[in-house]
Amino acid sequence: MFETVLLSQKDIESVISMKDVVEVVDKTFKGFGEGTTINPTKVGLDLGETASYPPYEGFMNAMPAYVGWLDSAGIKWAGGFLGERKKMGLPYITSLTMLIDPKIGNFRAVMDGALITNWRTGAQTAVALKYMHKKKTIKIGLYGAGMQGHTQTMAISEVFDIEELTVYDVYPEASRKFKEDMKDYVKGEIKIASEPKEASDADAVICVTQSKDRFVKNEWIKPGTALFPMGSYQECDNEFILGADKIIVDHIGQCLHRGALKELNEMGKITEDNIYCTIGELAAGKKPAPDLTKERILCIPIGTGAMDVAVATVVLERAKEKGLGSTFSFV
Repeated sequence: MFETVLLSQKDIESVISMKDVVEVVDKTFKGFGEGTTINPTKVGLDLGETASYPPYEGFMNAMPAYVGWLDSAGIKWAGGFLGERKKMGLPYITSLTMLIDPKIGNFRAVMDGALITNWRTGAQTAVALKYMHKKKTIKIGLYGAGMQGHTQTMAISEVFDIEELTVYDVYPEASRKFKEDMKDYVKGEIKIASEPKEASDADAVICVTQSKDRFVKNEWIKPGTALFPMGSYQECDNEFILGADKIIVDHIGQCLHRGALKELNEMGKITEDNIYCTIGELAAGKKPAPDLTKERILCIPIGTGAMDVAVATVVLERAKEKGLGSTFSFV
C-alpha cells in the first residue's frame, strides 16, 4: 500500500523537458506570491567548503517545502563537493529528492536530485526575467561555462530569443566547449570573453561560478541591466549591491543569510527593508515590475526546495504513468 517509487536520473530525463521545468517553476513562484508555497529557510552542513573542519571541500543543504498547487511536500538533500569528488571526475552537484504525501506522511518517492537542481536553477532565472524584461529578444552576459551555465542558457532560450551571449570562464577551454554545446540554443552570436569585464554589457548578467572573489564591479553594470549572482557566493562588489535601484529575491530570509547579501546584512547595511520584492510577488502580480530599461537590478534566485519538490512531483506523476522506476517498501 505504501511502496515508495525509486527513480534514477535517466528516468527523470525521459519524462520532463526544460520547457516543462520553466512552466513548473513559474507556477511555483506564483504560489510563493499567493502564500500557497511553504518554504522554510534551508539548513546547511559545511563539510569543509568554508569551514576548517572536516576537510572535505563540500557542503550539503536540507531544503523542505510544501507546494500547494500540486498538494505535495518533500525535501531535497543536496550539495556540492570539490576535493576527492573532483579528482574522481564526478559532477560537482550531488543530490536526492524525497517526496511525501502531505496528508499522511508516507514516502511517495526517492529520486536523483542533481538533474532537477541544475534545470530548475536555470528556470528560476528565465522566469524572473520573464517578469522584468519585456522584449522578446535578450542579450546575456554569462560568468561560468559549466553545467549551470549550460542550463541557464537552455532555460532562457525557452522564454526569449537570445540575440547575443558573451561567456567568460577562468578556463578558456570550458568557454570553447560551451560555445559548441549551446549553438543550437542561442539564435545570435556566442562570444568568448578574454577578460571578465567583456561579459558585463548585457540585459542580464548571470554569475554561476564557484568563485569567492567579488569579480563583478559596480562600474561595469549599466542602467538597463539585471545582475544575477546565483549561488552561495557574493561574486559582485558591495558598491553595486548598495547602489542597485532595486533588489529582488526568491526568498527573503534565505537570501539575507547566505550569498550576495550575507556580509552586508551582518553589517546592518542591507535588511528586509532594502528588498523591493520577491520573484513570487512579481509572478502573482502583487508588485509592479521594475523598469529594466532604466534601472540597475540585483536579482537573487538563490534556490528553494519548493522548486525541486514541484518538479519532482510532476516527474513522479509522469513516471508512474509510464511504469518507470522500481518500488521499495520501507515499512
